Amino acid sequence: MTPDALVAALDYGSVLVFALTGALVASRAQLDPVGFVFMASLTAVGGGTLRDLILGRVVFWVAQPAYVLIAAGAALLVFWTAHLFESRYRLLVWLDSVALAVAVAAGVGVAMESGLGPVIVIIMGVVTGTFGGLMRDVVGNEVPLVLKQGELYLTAAFGGAASAVILVWAGLQASQALIACAAAAWVLRAGSMIWGWRLPVYRPRPPRSRG
Repeated sequence: MTPDALVAALDYGSVLVFALTGALVASRAQLDPVGFVFMASLTAVGGGTLRDLILGRVVFWVAQPAYVLIAAGAALLVFWTAHLFESRYRLLVWLDSVALAVAVAAGVGVAMESGLGPVIVIIMGVVTGTFGGLMRDVVGNEVPLVLKQGELYLTAAFGGAASAVILVWAGLQASQALIACAAAAWVLRAGSMIWGWRLPVYRPRPPRSRG
């Protein structure tokens, strides 16, 4: 598969899975079908839209409206099937981990295609992977997964994006590096949820008393 085709596939994949998570949040909020479509679409295209605006590109779903149709279809599917799942939040979290990994790789691929430097490539990977889910949780009045204490989320996105940059620098083909990027981001996120992988967090200390 060519790098261009892989990036397009990653964008489609991230839109589909992120749309499912947006629709699950809509189910938790007990919205109507139009609300489902709105939440799914917002989540599905949010990160990629911000990426394209920053990079000065034609926004991907404006160029290809099929992305929005995929999100709408996913929303309606969840509207009719969400009641079949015992724990919608658990399903949401695991689907989100997959969407995060795929979207990070998509953002990295787009930035690499634009010929940008390593720092911007990493930032675009993180932006694409995290902002759709952040908007979903804020609008849906959920605790944002990206800000949940004690779990790797932004770190997983950064780790995946950075791994792609390092692998390309080491001579790996771009397509292989993007697959490794998605795998690394997902392993970090899943490891955090299953085994409690985490980084040290800030602990406030009482101010020093002056003698």
